[in-house]
Amino acid sequence: MDVLQLPPSDVPARMEPLAKLPVFWDLQGKRVIVAGGSDAAAWKAELLAACGADVHIYAGELSDAFEKLILRGGEHPQAGFTHHPRIWNEASFAGAAIAIADCEEDGEALAFFKAARKAGVPVNVIDKPAFCQFQFGSIVNRSPVVVSISTDGAAPILAQAIRRRIETLLPRALKGWAALAQSLRETVNQRLAPGPLRRVFWERFVDRAFSSLDTPEEGVGGQLLKEAERLREAPAHSSGGRVTLVGAGPGDAELLTLKAVRALQAADVILFDDLVSAEVLELARREAKRMLVGKRGGRTSCRQEDINDMMVKLAKAGKHVVRLKSGDPMIFGRAGEEIAHLDRQNIPVDVVPGITAASAMASRLGISLTHRDHAQSVRFVTGHSRHGGLPADIDWGAVADPHTTTVFYMAGRTAPLIAERLLKEGLSPETSAIIISDVSRPTERDWRGTLFGIPSGIASVGYDNPVLIAVGNALAARQNPVSYGITEERDDRLVMASG
Repeated sequence: MDVLQLPPSDVPARMEPLAKLPVFWDLQGKRVIVAGGSDAAAWKAELLAACGADVHIYAGELSDAFEKLILRGGEHPQAGFTHHPRIWNEASFAGAAIAIADCEEDGEALAFFKAARKAGVPVNVIDKPAFCQFQFGSIVNRSPVVVSISTDGAAPILAQAIRRRIETLLPRALKGWAALAQSLRETVNQRLAPGPLRRVFWERFVDRAFSSLDTPEEGVGGQLLKEAERLREAPAHSSGGRVTLVGAGPGDAELLTLKAVRALQAADVILFDDLVSAEVLELARREAKRMLVGKRGGRTSCRQEDINDMMVKLAKAGKHVVRLKSGDPMIFGRAGEEIAHLDRQNIPVDVVPGITAASAMASRLGISLTHRDHAQSVRFVTGHSRHGGLPADIDWGAVADPHTTTVFYMAGRTAPLIAERLLKEGLSPETSAIIISDVSRPTERDWRGTLFGIPSGIASVGYDNPVLIAVGNALAARQNPVSYGITEERDDRLVMASG
């Protein structure tokens, strides 16, 4: 069996360079210094108090916002504010964990920076990177879950935009689930030894947390501990291993579903197709073993039987196996064969759907596959048989229906034969047609024309990369016919049209 491993199975994916090291600092009950009475200094003081710090403020005058903050007091039971109505001095740094200042002049900032350094206290001067030993990130607060985003000072607005996106992804209820996890962790660790069963427990916990819009109800903790007990008492032959078939979409990592990303993050082993993009694999758990089991027409490939056996062997060893397939596993992905094989071996299996190439093509080109005036149905058809050439068991008369949009998958090398057969079945040579390769990837190319022009179109686009061919009157809605042979650059794609 010829299986390529990328990267080597015993070496985790390489860490990319970091502009700064993200560190989460325990400030509970610690003395911290804030110099300055501005609104900006007040915001930093409030942040420090939220961490339970004992905040000492050195400022002759305080802004209205700062005064109200001190009157309100810290939200944390151990937090507190002490206002020293004077400027700081070297003695102010004694016993401090960190020091923060808001300084208008660089000279004042330099003096504060040097004094803090001399006292051995990490220092940050607001909005003056030259006088900062550490930086504050943009924060998403679901404490005890805390997410901090940094752009190394290059683009604060970008960091805020990222924070807003993460805010939408993390439900407010996550705070309660994280607190519950914190309370259960020690007991679960006592009941389940490190390894597959403990991992299964926490994966199920995470699935439950992310699928719930509400905070955990009373008694949920006890139910979860009973589940941990059931896992511990499971028969010895029950490995806890399982397989998840995941749709990787056509290539663009942003088209992955959230559930697909969570599966990649939970995988022990990833068996991935040749067409899965590197960007998608980057989202996988760093420690996961990655194995290329690609199958490409006309190239050396892994046999399906070997892939099936590999999934069973790994799952029986207690691994969570992700079978990562290009597009959607249930559309020309041979998922049925794999599911049947896993069922026969009593291996738990579930499926995460993906964006199929036809849907990605439609969205990329802004073309609806259905139109009430032109097409009331869509048909997906394989473009080649197991032995090459056209599939013999297709009703080509039905495929030539002018009121249906038909999309042929894996049809590059058979494109002229498809056009010839549809013409023979009576479909008009002027029927709109589209050929697209590497849909959603930087190397994407597309051609738009008619059924009659498909042989010329495939010669222009090429058939070495994955090719889709779409045929139907609904495709004409946004056609932009020009004389054949003229090319134009649009949206970073080479667009070729024939009229």
